[in-house]
Amino acid sequence: MNQYLAITSRGLENLLAEELEQLGAQSIQVVHAGVRFKADQSTAYRCCLWTRISSRIIQVLSEFTVRDDMDLYLGAAAINWTEYFSNATRIVVDFNGTNREIRNSQYGAMKVKDAIVDRFTKADLRRPNIDREQPDLRIHMRLSGEKGVLGLDMAGSGLHQRGYRTEAGRAPLRETHAAALVLKSGWTPGQPLLDPMCGSGTLLIEAAMMAADIAPGLKRKRWGFESIKDFDKDAWLEIHAEASVKARRGPAKVQTKFFGFELEHRVLAIARDNAGRAGVKELINFQQGDATELKAPEGYDAGIVICNPPYGERLGTTPELINLYTELGNRLKLAFAGSSASIYSGSNELLSCLRMRADKQFKLPNGALDCVLKTYLITAGSVKKEEGEAEGHVEQDNVAPDFANRLKKNITKLNKWAKKEGIDCYRIYDADLPNYNAAIDKYNDYLIIQEYAAPKTVPEEIARRRIMDVLRATIEVTGVQTDKVILKVRERQKGKNQYQKLSNAERHIIVNEYGVDLKVNLYDYLDTGLFLDHRITRKMLGDMAKGKDFLNLFAYTGSASVHAACGGAKSTTTIDMSNTYLGWAQENMELNNQVGDQHEFIQADCLQWLQEVDDTFDLIFIDPPTFSNSKRMKQTFDIQRDHIMLMENLKRMLRTDGKIVFSNNKRQFKMDLEKLNELGLDAKNISDKTLPMDFAKNKHIHNCWIITHKEG
Repeated sequence: MNQYLAITSRGLENLLAEELEQLGAQSIQVVHAGVRFKADQSTAYRCCLWTRISSRIIQVLSEFTVRDDMDLYLGAAAINWTEYFSNATRIVVDFNGTNREIRNSQYGAMKVKDAIVDRFTKADLRRPNIDREQPDLRIHMRLSGEKGVLGLDMAGSGLHQRGYRTEAGRAPLRETHAAALVLKSGWTPGQPLLDPMCGSGTLLIEAAMMAADIAPGLKRKRWGFESIKDFDKDAWLEIHAEASVKARRGPAKVQTKFFGFELEHRVLAIARDNAGRAGVKELINFQQGDATELKAPEGYDAGIVICNPPYGERLGTTPELINLYTELGNRLKLAFAGSSASIYSGSNELLSCLRMRADKQFKLPNGALDCVLKTYLITAGSVKKEEGEAEGHVEQDNVAPDFANRLKKNITKLNKWAKKEGIDCYRIYDADLPNYNAAIDKYNDYLIIQEYAAPKTVPEEIARRRIMDVLRATIEVTGVQTDKVILKVRERQKGKNQYQKLSNAERHIIVNEYGVDLKVNLYDYLDTGLFLDHRITRKMLGDMAKGKDFLNLFAYTGSASVHAACGGAKSTTTIDMSNTYLGWAQENMELNNQVGDQHEFIQADCLQWLQEVDDTFDLIFIDPPTFSNSKRMKQTFDIQRDHIMLMENLKRMLRTDGKIVFSNNKRQFKMDLEKLNELGLDAKNISDKTLPMDFAKNKHIHNCWIITHKEG
């Protein structure tokens, strides 16, 4: 008997050991991400053909210590490779693992390859060809610390490649992993199995193949062991023929009912085609359906619901996923009492949205992603209904009740205020409670939830759970559709970082502010193109601008210029370094029919422009960044350090009776009144008068000053 190593994913070792024992393997030993066993040739062939869980089966030729590349070369060279395959065999070396000396897998593979071909040349034989694309035989080297295992890959390529799946949906499960999930779910042939989000059908197809006794490797065209010199062709043909007979007869005997639902027509067609190639098409009832509207299909008796719903590696998709998991949980409790559900996900937080208590759970990584399979017993008591309550209603658990109550109170107060003010966008929550550290802004019927970075003292898992609670409670309290909820993470930003692009959704909406229409982008940047806390300042500028020449520096999307123009400014000059934002500013002007040569847009470094231009203005608005080190600027800028330099230049441009409205968002900013006085300027702090009601708790979000020439 030979020694073998069956490789699998972490967490599946014991399941694989049980499978190999049933296939006749002996001396079974569970190791990390694999199982060691002994078998004769026929049993090894049978294991390759019938394993549903193992990704590779390696015939172990040698185990040796690898401290450095010389140990690696000598260990590989000690094997008499000419006994195992001829020089006509095309080979490739797969190398997995590193250690302190062997830090690169490609280098490790090269050393093993050198040792192999040297054994052939020393035996006066032509060296075998290396073929990375279509090798006859793969040499497998596994390195863990200083322990090396070297052998022959019996299959020749991954055993997950069953041959039935030529196309897949988004983020498909490997067939071996899908089979393991089916087995871990507790399903056994005879029980109905339903996948409400079946995608390309892999979970159902693997289960149906089990029920029909179809060998998972039956459609494989090539096997690595066929190129090994001691290949027993007669034994293999007998094993394969036996499996072929079972595959032909098996489906007709199956009594199990399989149901698959998928929302996308294209993906559903792929699932049907895959099932056809696997030989189980007639066993699975595929239907188009939305998991959030799931009902038990005709013919379904209490069985097992299994699925691998999306869980998103980026939080940007989280609001919609929260709705998906929440509604899936509702449908399971309403329509599947008496069944059990087995849900596989990479997000414990999203699984909590099912609002069911897990009976069992298994940590089963999916590649590099940490995932968990949770099973739930769905009892009739899962659904709580009040007398007279509408059919199909599930009583909701309270999520973050203290946050939800505060949000309700804020909305009741602020909605009335906003309607009276005539504004479409405003803040409805701003880190009011310390455990829910987020800001929520309303833009028409959209919500933007900005998660402030949690303190380092708060574990990441807790911070993530809290923001999930904020999302869930916000959706529940407001009733806003989940596709209109946008989540962003806001950290302390400097300079241009706040303007960095997050996506390319290019989805804009128009909002109204005191009669002025403005375009905002809710998705692509951390900020939307409109600073809500400056709302009163913009209105004030509009009231001050009638008949005046207006200058807007560091203009961003030009909203202050629009207010000034709509307020009757004689002219407006809008300056920003970004052509993108200047174009946006022009669009904002056009939205309000403010067009003509009296409105000028200049792309320039504002600091340099101030030093070079001699134009004068009646009203100047400047809202510079707190700090900037943009490569496009000739110098760094710090508002505290450089604000007097700004005023020196602005004084030159300010007409006798003119006014400068100067704002910034540096929380501890201190105006240098003494130097300002030396310049002949007066400053009046109007910060408290420019703070809107929805930002009343955040008194230091910005400061604002009116600066004029000193009288006399």
